[in-house]
Amino acid sequence: MDAEIYKYNKPFELESGKQLKELEIGFHTYGTLNKNADNVVWVCHALTANSDVFDWWKGLFGDNDYFNPDEYFIVCANILGSPYGTTSPLSTNPATDQPYYLAFPQFTVRDITNAHKLLASHLGIKEIKILIGGSLGGQQAVEWAISEPAQIKNLIVIASNAKHSPWGIAFNESQRLAISADRTFYSNQPDGGSKGLKAARTIALLSYRNYKTYSVTQQEEADHLTDDFKAASYQNYQGEKLVNRYNAYSYWYLSKCMDSHNVGRGRHGVENALSLIKARTLVIGIKADVLFPIEEQQYLFQHIPKAAFAELDSFYGHDGFLIETEALTNIITSFFKTDVKGKIIELQRTA
Repeated sequence: MDAEIYKYNKPFELESGKQLKELEIGFHTYGTLNKNADNVVWVCHALTANSDVFDWWKGLFGDNDYFNPDEYFIVCANILGSPYGTTSPLSTNPATDQPYYLAFPQFTVRDITNAHKLLASHLGIKEIKILIGGSLGGQQAVEWAISEPAQIKNLIVIASNAKHSPWGIAFNESQRLAISADRTFYSNQPDGGSKGLKAARTIALLSYRNYKTYSVTQQEEADHLTDDFKAASYQNYQGEKLVNRYNAYSYWYLSKCMDSHNVGRGRHGVENALSLIKARTLVIGIKADVLFPIEEQQYLFQHIPKAAFAELDSFYGHDGFLIETEALTNIITSFFKTDVKGKIIELQRTA
């Protein structure tokens, strides 16, 4: 199913003060808004995903899953900077009639949520029953819940944080160094930086999984090998796979966007910002997450007023939020059965 396109034909001002003269947002909807307009589930997607949540979050979102179109009006919008339907570095710059490429203005997580608020208004959505996101999607969800506390009734944040860490920023900078080492990145061509993007993705993958994941899935059974290892082939395959569906310019800008995430900016600090959230909140952390360590989710839980916390024990590390849909369904089901403030939702999950 192709994305619909919403066109905002006015200047869109970014947090930096710079403007996009026009803004397009690609989005998908599933189901129908009910007569009370109170059945909206809004999904905030992660770095290289798209607005077709039924494609990439199967098992949690689908016709027969927990979030289904018979019960909910589900909306997922493509994020600013992404190549899947929303204004990005590959979009045409009205000032030059050529693609932006590296002339695209830098933007923040706050800018992404402000763009999506315009789409929500266009769709007639005043109340969001459940706002959910993981990783960069979780950063968007937290930001939105702070900026529009009365609009968000329930908030689900998975494997995310309130402020991007020096560790996360360092991972992103290493990936940008890989991209910029590819001279074609500066060629202003649609496939510019492809080799650099491949290398960047392999760096990212190390943070999405962990030592145990590779030890099991990429372990060699033979003792005679000195080259051509499974782990090396896997890195090459995953890097090439992203190159075939994404582009280096979007990746560069979105990694910068993730670095910008700090809900305390302009709000008298992170803790004060989190205290503004009125939504009933479920924070889910993944025990083996290298990129967003579970301490970051525990911090969210401790400083969001009406929050519950659940720990997911996933063999897949950070990527567990995309894979462990059965466990996530069980956690979310438990959350909506209780009104207990500060509850720790116990769910034992073995790899």
